[in-house]
Amino acid sequence: MPDYQYEKAAALSGFKYICGVDEAGRGPLAGPVCAAAVILPEGLEIEGVNDSKKLSERKREQLFDVIKEKAVSWCIAYGSLEEIEEFNILEATFLAMNRAIEGLDIKADFALIDGNRVPRGISIPCETVVKGDSHSMSIAAASILAKVARDRLMMEYDEKYPQYNFKKHKGYGTKEHTNLIIEHGPSKIHRLSFLKNIVK
Repeated sequence: MPDYQYEKAAALSGFKYICGVDEAGRGPLAGPVCAAAVILPEGLEIEGVNDSKKLSERKREQLFDVIKEKAVSWCIAYGSLEEIEEFNILEATFLAMNRAIEGLDIKADFALIDGNRVPRGISIPCETVVKGDSHSMSIAAASILAKVARDRLMMEYDEKYPQYNFKKHKGYGTKEHTNLIIEHGPSKIHRLSFLKNIVK
């Protein structure tokens, strides 16, 4: 379960505003990648916060509003479909993470980043945490904000492109989704660079 060990270590080094950063949507075949940055009050306990992948959709939705209400500061940002195609998914993820950090109302002076790669261009000291959403409370909170925000966006896309059933798979490469791409062809929000083995 996530706790505050990484946040406390950063605080002992003299940092005051420590944000957790995570992303959602690196793997899907459609839509943007989303990142969130969250600064939590020191020691805040929010029951149920965990790696977003370990939570039900209903639980994530409930925690989304609680986290936004209780956080010192939070920001959700995106790496666009165009950026994914022009650069690559990793660079688009880094752009989204940087935007989330820079968009905080209260500026962070240290960042805990989920994963093992420091985002290119980050302007504050940071530490990467492998499986950070299972270890750091602020990264876990960020994972929930990013996941829910992206899922809600894919629900909006479902209304615009109902033939792909985005409301069910949120753009991930399920068998149903790949079959629907083959049947209907790609939409304007599909990542063509991800479809090379699907669309000939």
